[in-house]
Amino acid sequence: MRGVTGRLMLLDTASLYFRAYFGVPESVRAPDGTPVNAVRGLLDFIDRLVKDHRPDALVACMDADWRPQWRVELIPSYKAHRVAEEHAAGPDEEEVPDTLSPQVPVIEAVLDAVGIARVGVAGYEADDVIGTFTARAEGPVDIVTGDRDLYQLVDDTRGVRVLYPLKGVGTLQLTDEAVLRAKYGVDGKGYADLALLRGDPSDGLPGVPGVGEKTAAKLLTEYGDLAGILAAVEDRRSKLTPTQRRRLDEARPYLAVAPKVVRVADDVPLPEVSTALPRAPRDPAALEALAARWGLGGSLERLLTTLGA
Repeated sequence: MRGVTGRLMLLDTASLYFRAYFGVPESVRAPDGTPVNAVRGLLDFIDRLVKDHRPDALVACMDADWRPQWRVELIPSYKAHRVAEEHAAGPDEEEVPDTLSPQVPVIEAVLDAVGIARVGVAGYEADDVIGTFTARAEGPVDIVTGDRDLYQLVDDTRGVRVLYPLKGVGTLQLTDEAVLRAKYGVDGKGYADLALLRGDPSDGLPGVPGVGEKTAAKLLTEYGDLAGILAAVEDRRSKLTPTQRRRLDEARPYLAVAPKVVRVADDVPLPEVSTALPRAPRDPAALEALAARWGLGGSLERLLTTLGA
């Protein structure tokens, strides 16, 4: 991908279609009665995002592998509780609501026909794709996600912020470093260290026993980063309490591997794609067929009108 110089918007697509699925009634159905609430909800999300934030480029980032083996080898509990079925020859199957799974291929087909760049890379999560696009961008970046892990990419100097949906996408928390410092006591660079110290049950990350969010923030304020905290464990003159020193020392095996698991990759081999915001559908005939088959109606029409404006 050549560096994008205008405003780049990166969608954490699975995060958004999960929100659409749970936020739009399942009574929204195709002509044959199949639920399409996630499909239409995601199209409405994208329409609102483009209308409100006017990006120059847009990428729907996908989970080609939602639980990469290289992360599991480092921390076996990583997302283990969300595995529906294990596969020796490929990515494990994630536990997804029965009526959402069939909508994902429809979402992919619609995005392709509209002409919105859709990028997933084998062996990597959408977070890693987002991290790499962000690293290569030459202009400001808006990351749209309901996953706080991506707060680690927030960078005021580069104009990187996270648009975090509080309610649908009509109410977004525009997350910059001031928001992070006010809420967590760290900036973007410090958020990954905060997350790995605190742990995250939703991702199967154990964290350091006895170190919650507030304690993690205090440690980072005092010692700067994870390396500084571990140096303080060795320094008997540091202000660590005996219990903190012991717990951090006992957690060394976890702390040795957690940074690679928690920090998003920024070196994913991205394919060459056109990230420009499409003004007209890439495949009008395919899109017309999809709209009729799945009853996409006003959701698709509004998005196309916004893109063409």
